[in-house]
Amino acid sequence: MGRWRDGRGTLLVHGDGDRLAAVPLEIATSYRARTRGLLGRDALDGAILLSPANGIHTFRMRMAIDVAYLDRRLNVIAVRTMPPGRLGRPRLRSRHVLEAEAGTMAGWGMRTGARVTVEVE
Repeated sequence: MGRWRDGRGTLLVHGDGDRLAAVPLEIATSYRARTRGLLGRDALDGAILLSPANGIHTFRMRMAIDVAYLDRRLNVIAVRTMPPGRLGRPRLRSRHVLEAEAGTMAGWGMRTGARVTVEVE
């Protein structure tokens, strides 16, 4: 947990009961990959994991995004939707941040208190 490298994987969202969502995942752990994030993109298939991270911004982004803040055990501590041109306030307990197109996380069961796991390809 937390010792990933830039690359791809699958995000598993452990929702209510037996519900499990598997989502294509980009992993951004280097400074360069985290800084680039979703800048300049019009769409995203799945989600991007920024690690380490405890806050994000949407300056120069072309789309609104869902943001999930994760603690060190990959528990979701907050989920927000942010339009372009905003600065999100840092979450003190956050160690990782997930970003996805606005409106997609709810369909995965991503909510405060949910747990996620990451499978690296």
